[in-house]
Order: sequence, then structure tokens, then C-alpha cells
Amino acid sequence: MDEAAIRSEVLQALKTIAPEIDPASLRSDRPLREEVDLDSMDWLRFMALLHQRLGVSIPEEDYWRFNRLDDLVGYLQSHLA
Repeated sequence: MDEAAIRSEVLQALKTIAPEIDPASLRSDRPLREEVDLDSMDWLRFMALLHQRLGVSIPEEDYWRFNRLDDLVGYLQSHLA
């Protein structure tokens, strides 16, 4: 799966958790949780949905790595390879 497809899946999952967001307005250089204002439960639901959609197990100890959207996409891409 290429980077664009992964980014699309991430944004679709994010839209499921936070339907009020506009994925096109998200900046990949800003902190993701702040950008979409996800609380800890929403974040857990988002991670679980990514696991379900992409089949990548994301351990909780790796959550700190996903400060920006690009960080999350890169992590998923490396684990799908």
C-alpha cells in the first residue's frame, strides 16, 4: 500500500471518529491530536479503527510517536511493508 492510500485510510478513519473535521484543512506539520481536538477515548477509538482497517497492530507504547499526521502515516507505511 502506498503513502497516498495509507493517508486516505487514516483520514477516512479520522473522519469516522470526528465527523466535524475537514480532512483537506489538516496540516501535516502540526500536532494531530491538537489539530482535530481528540480526547484520549477518541484517540483510542481512532487507533483501534486503524488497526481494523489496515490490519496493523499499534501498541499503546508507540502512540507517542504520532505527533503529526506524517508521523502516523510513516509508521503505518513501515509496518505494512
